Amino acid sequence: MKDLIIVGAGGFGRELLQWCKDIQKIKKEWNILGFIDDNPSALEGYECDYEVVGTISSWKPAADQVFALAIANPEIKEDVINKLENRGAEFVSIIHPDARVGDFSKLGKGIVLYPNARITVNVTIGDFVTILDNTSVGHDAVIGDYTTISASCGINGHVHVGKSSFFGCNASAIPGIQIGKGCHIGIGSVVVNNIKSGLHVFGNPAKKIALPKIQ
Repeated sequence: MKDLIIVGAGGFGRELLQWCKDIQKIKKEWNILGFIDDNPSALEGYECDYEVVGTISSWKPAADQVFALAIANPEIKEDVINKLENRGAEFVSIIHPDARVGDFSKLGKGIVLYPNARITVNVTIGDFVTILDNTSVGHDAVIGDYTTISASCGINGHVHVGKSSFFGCNASAIPGIQIGKGCHIGIGSVVVNNIKSGLHVFGNPAKKIALPKIQ
């Protein structure tokens, strides 16, 4: 049985730890070792039964270790993954027992599906995609690598979301919408028109705005 190390010890990391524990209650998949984070104080002030055991920047993956990604920012995701994979890290997907994945859907590596995430049929999910609780991804949708989709979002049928995009909570896209790479869809937004790569949009209907990058 391999040791599981969670990459990132922030709020997302503590949530991901809980989902790993839920999986372990059904079938013991790994020995949970703890977190790695470049902020060694990331858990200070929080009750947690695991510790930060090292830094991302200095960790040397071993053959008996696997990693789960707990980073939401798509750009940081890709950078961290590349660094760790170049050192030999193997990433696993964390799919909560209460998530639902329909027939003929294709899931990439290193994905995270929260409780009650719903992937319907003939959906394509790229590598290192994060989908939070109560989000639904409709038939024939495509979600690009490194994308994060927050809680209670609605990605409807035939929607195409480009690589490294981010959806805030309760955002939705009507059927058939094309969303480019590196887009940020603000919380509660409704996307009714195609979105070009690199844009930040907000509102109902969603329109281009200036928005600081997520941390």
